Amino acid sequence: MSHEATAQSAPGIGAQFWRLTKPRVVSLIVFTAVIGMLLASPGLPAPGLLVFATLGIALVAGAAAAFNCLVEQKIDAAMARTRGRPTVVGTITSMQVMIFAGAVGGLGLAILWHAVNPLTMWLTLATFVGYAVIYTVILKPATPQNIVIGGASGAMPPVLGWAAMTGDVTFQPLLLFLIIFAWTPPHFWALALYRRKEYERAGVPMLPVTHGEAFTRLHLLLYTFLLTAATLLPFASGMAGFFYLGVALVLDAAFLGYAVAIWRRYSDALAQRTFAYSIFYLAMVFAALMVDHYLDVFAR
Repeated sequence: MSHEATAQSAPGIGAQFWRLTKPRVVSLIVFTAVIGMLLASPGLPAPGLLVFATLGIALVAGAAAAFNCLVEQKIDAAMARTRGRPTVVGTITSMQVMIFAGAVGGLGLAILWHAVNPLTMWLTLATFVGYAVIYTVILKPATPQNIVIGGASGAMPPVLGWAAMTGDVTFQPLLLFLIIFAWTPPHFWALALYRRKEYERAGVPMLPVTHGEAFTRLHLLLYTFLLTAATLLPFASGMAGFFYLGVALVLDAAFLGYAVAIWRRYSDALAQRTFAYSIFYLAMVFAALMVDHYLDVFAR
């Protein structure tokens, strides 16, 4: 389909801007941030603070996603899963995206500053810069370690949530950060493996493109072992109890099963299933942390 035909059949302008915010990605970001808020609270958090913190983080995350779409127009055009984005087909101009991202992100930062606390605003701003500038503009086109280094910005949401409730960052949110940081490489390398030809056409130096499939499969397995160790730290530190430990061990066993299978007998279909499971995995790990936390709260 030509760009002209796509533009004519494009959804309304509101729906197009909504798509630029990558709502499925942002929903996972917001979910882990909210879990960070709940874990930071000895009971139920203040409803107003919870709402404003969630809204502010969500707006800034959406703005970062829109900026990412703006910067990666050429890459998106070469990828089957992204070539229909409004920035690629031309139904939204670059100036419109800039204004939209600036307005949405600015509103989110203002909410965090005035209704939450300055620390959360500054950490969220640093996360925006880390993802939209350091990862998207600098790292992604320059190094196959883009996912590893850039994963730091993606791992920040629970830290932001914790800071929103407490005005501080202690070791507990850093453990949550470490879980997402260790999760990011196997999650994205599963995607990169079955999309490797598209990344190669787009000129993106993802690990399967620069170092080959076998190297990536091995490193996906090694990082999954690292992830398993990271998920045990909340229990080892006393942050979480046996309910969390049991759930984490089951989830880790399944993820390791996928990683071993990819290492031993790779197929694109297996990589796709691993990528899908990795999203479910992260959501369930954080859900287990939340349930474990409130089991402890209500037992007191």
